[in-house]
Amino acid sequence: MRIFGLILAGGAGRRMGGVDKALLPFGPGTLLSNAVTRFEPQVESLAISANGDPSRFDGFRLPVLADADRGGAGPMAGLLAGLIWAKAAGASHLATMAVDTPFIPGDLVALLMLAGDGGPAIAESAGRAHPTVGLWPVSLNMSLEAALGSAERRLGFWAESVGAVRATFAATEPDPFMNANTVEELAAAARYLG
Repeated sequence: MRIFGLILAGGAGRRMGGVDKALLPFGPGTLLSNAVTRFEPQVESLAISANGDPSRFDGFRLPVLADADRGGAGPMAGLLAGLIWAKAAGASHLATMAVDTPFIPGDLVALLMLAGDGGPAIAESAGRAHPTVGLWPVSLNMSLEAALGSAERRLGFWAESVGAVRATFAATEPDPFMNANTVEELAAAARYLG
């Protein structure tokens, strides 16, 4: 079993005033450097999903994958690009996380694999599903492509349609899947680091 990883960093950052969220300061680095530090040890190979000039991520020395579809498909388009990349490189699975989820657990990928028993799985905490945090067999690329072709844009809906199980994580403080979507949420997340 070969598990690759993808950090979803292609959002427009509208709730942050249109800034590149991945490069916002967080702790000793940025949201992206934090994500790489937490996620990279859990996977065999790691890539960044982002549109625009990839050179802004040169310092990370990771592949930068542009969306496979430019029709505003959000994380589903990033996931499709990741599945295509991982499959071509010989991976069996792709693990994903959002760059603005700064507290993912160190055993995330292992617990997703256990929950899904090799099939698709997404994270859940406090009764809430987090479909951008998941583990996907690379063979799902055709199903995802078909969903995008039918204008489906809800990652959670598609995950359910392919039988993704929920891996339940304890809701701690901070929640392991807390999102930093706004300036206020990012400041709150930073306070947990202190």
